Amino acid sequence: MNNDSERLSRVRMIADYQFGKGTGKELFPDGSTFQLSRTKRVRQVLYSGKRIATARAKDGFFTLSIEGASIVHRLLPGKKLRVVVSDDAAPFVEAGKTAFAKHVIEIDPELRAGEEVLITDKKDRLLATGQLLLSPSEVLALDTGAAVDVRVGTASKREE
Repeated sequence: MNNDSERLSRVRMIADYQFGKGTGKELFPDGSTFQLSRTKRVRQVLYSGKRIATARAKDGFFTLSIEGASIVHRLLPGKKLRVVVSDDAAPFVEAGKTAFAKHVIEIDPELRAGEEVLITDKKDRLLATGQLLLSPSEVLALDTGAAVDVRVGTASKREE
């Protein structure tokens, strides 16, 4: 595989699998560019010079930038891929701090530990993106410990 149209098709397929059917084309529009590893694997997907997603070396799934997360947030209905945190935790999560289990008030029950998630407030305002550390049932059952390892918050993005 060496041309960009094949790469684009491949990253769209992975995104459709990871985030839901139809998200690949929206997340990675025509004109997306790629940053490759030394072994010519896709490492980052960029659009208009901005990083949309990075491929994880261990499994090929994507971690999202705030730009990528906002696209997925806009596309997915209701509570899909969402971890909803309480109002008192929202400013900290938005600043890029860890989301703790005791602050989670709602969570998509279909999520699995290790998945990329969107963290929102009660009004479904995107606060951050990160990796879920526990299963949804564990998150809701526990009063201590980290629930989501926040990768980047929307507030930390605004300060750049």
